[in-house]
Amino acid sequence: MKNIEIEDDLYAYIASQTQHIGETASDILRRLVMPENTVVKTVVAPKPSTTTKAPTGDVFSQITTKDLLEYPKMVERFLKILSVLESIHGSQFDEVLTLSGRNRVYFAKDKETLLQASSVTNPKQIGESAFWVMTNNNTAKKASLIKEVAEVLGYNANDSQRLAALFAPELYED
Repeated sequence: MKNIEIEDDLYAYIASQTQHIGETASDILRRLVMPENTVVKTVVAPKPSTTTKAPTGDVFSQITTKDLLEYPKMVERFLKILSVLESIHGSQFDEVLTLSGRNRVYFAKDKETLLQASSVTNPKQIGESAFWVMTNNNTAKKASLIKEVAEVLGYNANDSQRLAALFAPELYED
């Protein structure tokens, strides 16, 4: 395998073309550049249920680099990713309430809980959900929280890092 260097905008475009969890950059480029050589993988999706949320893999169709570029502020991107995760995972999203630092509470079901933990948390509501998150962390910590949230929701390490890299690609450049 060979390594190549590419510019940020090209990397962002390649990442935005992901079609399924686990698809590598090589898979994406092969599909885009050499479609006649692409091996078609058939995936049988479960029948949708009216009582369940979207499947985990759906997160990468709802969060792309292109979509996130619409949010110039990192806090907006952070909230967008968390909002999509909450909408996909529903009641399982309660698991984020277990994430905390030594002296910090990162998630709560109300603004007051975060403000009681610290007056400088700058709590923001996650979409239209019942969840709130502290937002006064730097970009690296927000990326780390995205990874932790993804892992607590059952994503593997690769997909957790992929979500964090969508949030802040500059932190994950080689």
